[in-house]
Amino acid sequence: MLALGAYLKNRACLVDGAVVHWSPLHGDLENPSARAALAASAEALAALATGPLHAVAHDLHPDFYSTQLASTWAERLQVPSAPVQHHHAHTAATAAEAGLQAAVLGIALDGYGMGHDGAAWGGELLHMRAAADGLRCERLDHLPVLKAPGGDAAAREPWRMTTAALHQAGQGALSLRQFASSVGQEKIAGVLQMLDKGSRCPPSSSAGRWFDAAAGALGLCPYQTHEAQAAMQLEALARDWMGANPSFDHNFASPHLDHWMVDLCALASQGRDAQAQGAAQFHLGLAHWLAQRAAALAQQHRLQHVALGGGCFANALLRNTLTALLSTAGLAVHSPQYASCGDEGLALGQAWVAAHAPLTLEN
Repeated sequence: MLALGAYLKNRACLVDGAVVHWSPLHGDLENPSARAALAASAEALAALATGPLHAVAHDLHPDFYSTQLASTWAERLQVPSAPVQHHHAHTAATAAEAGLQAAVLGIALDGYGMGHDGAAWGGELLHMRAAADGLRCERLDHLPVLKAPGGDAAAREPWRMTTAALHQAGQGALSLRQFASSVGQEKIAGVLQMLDKGSRCPPSSSAGRWFDAAAGALGLCPYQTHEAQAAMQLEALARDWMGANPSFDHNFASPHLDHWMVDLCALASQGRDAQAQGAAQFHLGLAHWLAQRAAALAQQHRLQHVALGGGCFANALLRNTLTALLSTAGLAVHSPQYASCGDEGLALGQAWVAAHAPLTLEN
C-alpha cells in the first residue's frame, strides 16, 4: 500500500506486509521542490514493494498535489486510489502503531483538515470501527465552531481568532480595547464588520485556532512569525504555572470556549503571573472538556480504546493531562510513539485505512 501523506510536512510511506518504509520529509507541497521530492519518493517507495501495490492512499482534499499524484499512480498501476479524511488518518496512524484491531474513539486535534462536508475540521471526536469492519469512521462531536476571519490570514494572526471568539460571545467591542495598540482600531473594525456580515469568515472546528484565540486573548502573540508560535508560547507559560502550582485547577464551568476568551482577556493586563494562570486555565479547561465528552461517547458506543492524533498533541501538557483524565475514566489511551503525531506521520494512517477498506477500481 502506497500512501502519499499530507499537504503540510509531507512524508509518504509504503506499507509492505508488516514493514513500513518511510520517505524523507519533503516539507509543504506549496513548494515546487517539495512536490518534486514527493514524486521522486513515490517512485523509490514503489520500487521497494515485494509484491504488487493494491491501492494508492491520499488525502480527501481534491486540490492537493498529493491527491493528483495518487490519481496518476492509480491509473498507471490500474489500482484504486483511496481518499482518506485527514483526521480519520490521524486516528488510524495511532491505531496502526498500537496494532489495534478493535474499534476506537479518536481524538484528533490540529490546525486544519478538510472534512467530509468540505468544511475546515481540526477538533474532532471520531468513532473508528474495528479492522474487521473496514475501519469506517464517523464524526461524533467536535470542538465549538469558530469563524476564521480572512481565512488563512487568521492562522497567521491570532488576534483575528480572539476577535472572532469575542464577537461570537457578544463581546466584539472588547477586541477594540484589547488590540488597539498592537493591531489598530481601523483594522479591528474591519474584521468585526466581516464577522457581522459573515464575509470571508469560513467556519472551523480547529483546536489550533482555539489555541491561537487563547494566546491572543492573553496578549501573548497577536501576530505569528512561524507556525504554532502562539500555541507554543501558551504551552510554555502554562507549564511554568503548573510547575509552580501543581494543585491548580481550572475554573471554566461553561462549555462555551468563546466565553473563556472573555475571561482570558481580563487577565492579559494583570502581569505575567496572571497570563500564566490564564494559559494553565485554558489547557486544563480544554483537557477536561475533551475528557468528559470522550468518556460519555466511549460509554455510549461501548469503546475501550482512545487514539490521540494530530499536531496539537505535540503539546505535552495537553497530551499528558488528557491522558491522565481518560485513564482515570477507565479508558486505554494510545499516542504515537514512533511516527509523529502531526502531519509527518499521516501517511501511515492513510495506508492503514486503505488496507482495510473495501476498494474498487472506480474509487
